[in-house]
Amino acid sequence: MTEADGRVGFFTDTSVCIGCKACEVACKEWNGVPDDGLTFLASSYDNTGALGADTWRHVAFIEQSRPGGHGDGDGDGDGDGDGDGDGRVRWLMSSDVCKHCTSAACLEVCPTGSLFRTEFGSVVVQEDVCNGCGYCVPACPFGVIDQRRGDGRAWKCTLCYDRLKGGMEPACATACPTTSIQFGLVEDLRRRAADRLATLHDSGVTEARLYGADPEGDSVGGTGAFFLLLDAPEVYGLPPAPRSSTRDLPSMWKAAAGAAAALVGAVAWAFKR
Repeated sequence: MTEADGRVGFFTDTSVCIGCKACEVACKEWNGVPDDGLTFLASSYDNTGALGADTWRHVAFIEQSRPGGHGDGDGDGDGDGDGDGDGRVRWLMSSDVCKHCTSAACLEVCPTGSLFRTEFGSVVVQEDVCNGCGYCVPACPFGVIDQRRGDGRAWKCTLCYDRLKGGMEPACATACPTTSIQFGLVEDLRRRAADRLATLHDSGVTEARLYGADPEGDSVGGTGAFFLLLDAPEVYGLPPAPRSSTRDLPSMWKAAAGAAAALVGAVAWAFKR
């Protein structure tokens, strides 16, 4: 499904995320996602750590030391000292989610058809069809999809498929108090993201960049959930150059066929000798 067909998704503007975790709570409440242990990780105020079978929305808290008052935690880059009183610390906060890739490796490797592309362009797992094989887990270049402990089946964000069919927005976007999470047509969101990026650059926040918004910029064909970041992707735990594992399948099968042919030839030659 293309943008012209009415594909919908998320644009997450991390420059206005306040780390309230309202999106995490709304996601769990609406979708009935089990709690993820609320473990104290001793690394930041983030208690979930990463996306997983029981964490479909994850708000990252990243504390940065910025000598010279280069950041302040409010995302505007003015160094006014909101971080620790002297302008040398800033917090990067970002609500991560399944990317609903254009070229979704998880969907392409699923042997049962449990994963499918909806009429809204999102990628959804049918838990009653999933057999727990786990092929989708290593296939995802973002480490999003995972198997639930004690269950074995794969789970991830559905873009609130049931809400979309009812004409409602996803729960996380509805709950976000700062509109950091914006929902709409992917085509419109990409224009909105480009405008926001230009505004930040004009105001001096030159490190701001878009991630996942360029359909030609990676091997997944762009994503249905993309982000405006204030630092490099790897700072947020995102791969700088995501690559769909299934893109290499043609060359792998070709190499395998060549090796098989060579083996058959060698065996035939040996018998002939």
